[in-house]
Amino acid sequence: MTIDESLLEDVDRSVTALHTTRSAFIRDALVLALRHRAVAELERRHAQGYAEHPVEPGELDVWESEQARGAE
Repeated sequence: MTIDESLLEDVDRSVTALHTTRSAFIRDALVLALRHRAVAELERRHAQGYAEHPVEPGELDVWESEQARGAE
């Protein structure tokens, strides 16, 4: 794996500050990146679903009485 020297220096500073290892830091970063990618894909699919099947007027009115309104 190739990492730019300046990026590796930033990683090493973070590793020192966090009292961890370079391997653990990079492993955690990869896990977070994969989670971010998965969430982005779910959001894309969600948006696509609404684009293909938009909510019809009045479709969600039945849930109006279930909404929390706060202090009234």
